[in-house]
Amino acid sequence: MAKPLQCWNCGASLEGIPLPISRHANCEKCFEVLHCCRMCRHYKPDLHQSCDHDRADPPVIKESANFCDYFKPANRFDAAGSRRAASAKSDLAALFGDEQGDKDSAEEPSNPAKPKNPLDDLFSD
Repeated sequence: MAKPLQCWNCGASLEGIPLPISRHANCEKCFEVLHCCRMCRHYKPDLHQSCDHDRADPPVIKESANFCDYFKPANRFDAAGSRRAASAKSDLAALFGDEQGDKDSAEEPSNPAKPKNPLDDLFSD
């Protein structure tokens, strides 16, 4: 038995989506378009046109709904890519001193006289 389809963006199950997938179908969890290159078994990002079907004319934006006659849905969710994105967001937050990511701000009680950000010193009146 084939594995149930998953959303290419969030990995949510698409069991409730009728087949064949309509151009207007969206994921119930993340609301991304499902009839797109990123959800197709022919999608190969390492190729020039990102499509391994020899007769298809792939659209430029691979996440957009399209009218491709060669669309075949496949499980294209990349959990490792999602983890990399979450890691990058946390690294960015740490770089810019996110209050939740700062160890110093969690240990110190809040002091209204102390500025929240060093830039507040530069631009305060």
